[in-house]
Amino acid sequence: MAKKSKNQPVNETSELILAIDELCKAKNISREVLFTKIEAAMVSAYKKEYGKQDNVTATVNRTTGAIEVFARKTIVSEVSEPAVEISIEEVRNRFPELTDYDLGDLIEVPANIDSFGRIAAQSAKQVIVQSIREAERGSVYEEYSEKENEILTAIVKIIEPDRAYVELGRTEGVLEVNQLMPGETVRVGDRLKVYVLEVNKSAKGPQVMVSRTHTGLVKRLFEVEVPEIRSGEVLIKSIAREAGSRTKMAVFSSNRDIDPVGACVGPRGMRVENVTNELKTEKIDIIKWSSDPQEYIAAALSPARVNEVYIPGKEKIAYVTVPDNQLSLAIGKEGQNVRLAAKLTGWKIDIKSASQAQQEAEMISQSQPETYEEDENAGN
Repeated sequence: MAKKSKNQPVNETSELILAIDELCKAKNISREVLFTKIEAAMVSAYKKEYGKQDNVTATVNRTTGAIEVFARKTIVSEVSEPAVEISIEEVRNRFPELTDYDLGDLIEVPANIDSFGRIAAQSAKQVIVQSIREAERGSVYEEYSEKENEILTAIVKIIEPDRAYVELGRTEGVLEVNQLMPGETVRVGDRLKVYVLEVNKSAKGPQVMVSRTHTGLVKRLFEVEVPEIRSGEVLIKSIAREAGSRTKMAVFSSNRDIDPVGACVGPRGMRVENVTNELKTEKIDIIKWSSDPQEYIAAALSPARVNEVYIPGKEKIAYVTVPDNQLSLAIGKEGQNVRLAAKLTGWKIDIKSASQAQQEAEMISQSQPETYEEDENAGN
């Protein structure tokens, strides 16, 4: 380890320390990260002024703000390369406090930073400013990367043909047009709830991609509105969503005293209404999850009533019979209700009305050949 010569202590707290503390508080930057960046900047400035050297280090006193730049040199009897060597005689004369050293040892010699000059000072300033920006970007990235899969409140700032830029606090979010609900329009100044898809690093800082169509948005909104979901007493087992139109959500509670559907609907329907208002009146069907697939599928086809759910084999195909007047409701507009039910449950669902099922049963019965038992006495 290189021996370091001692310098005169500075007792007063410098303006640098006060500025660093204020900056760290305002920008939420790690104090140690900023000190490290400043030290790197001083090394860069020194090398620019005196030529590239690999033996230069810098330190900033964390209490006083005193800046010291050191050149690591080898102790020799006769100096041939002043940039990296120092004579043993000079060590004795300049650093009498050092006693335990010998030829070949390394010593860190303080450099005269007062002689940096205007160019070096400007270089250091630029590097420090850039380092502060990088440290702030890193801090913002760490903060928002922890918010992936969460919801945030966003304010629309800029609208472009293919995306909108939204303010999220310390950074901007990108809301692409395909992440807006179909038919949804936004205006500058609108306040929205958005779901954080991912956070990427870029040259301009963290890029936060957000969505209004993701099923996670519905889940997080209900977690905000329903205390029983936050506490874990009610579980969201599955969500199927066609954003801007309809969502089906299956919920469950192991506590028999809690009605999971009622908890999500809330008193006078206020909880589910708060969610639908945020989703611009998107309809939400909340059903009770069941481990019995027949019961679960029947519930998933709500609001239609179901007569029977028949599961003939191990394949996940269910044949459902509904009253004649419930067929169109069970299928839904353009097949949406049965499509969402299938997505929610993970089962393929084949729906028929009661009369259709009866006709098929009769056709099957008529197509089967009659069988006769042979008369044992025939021909006698």
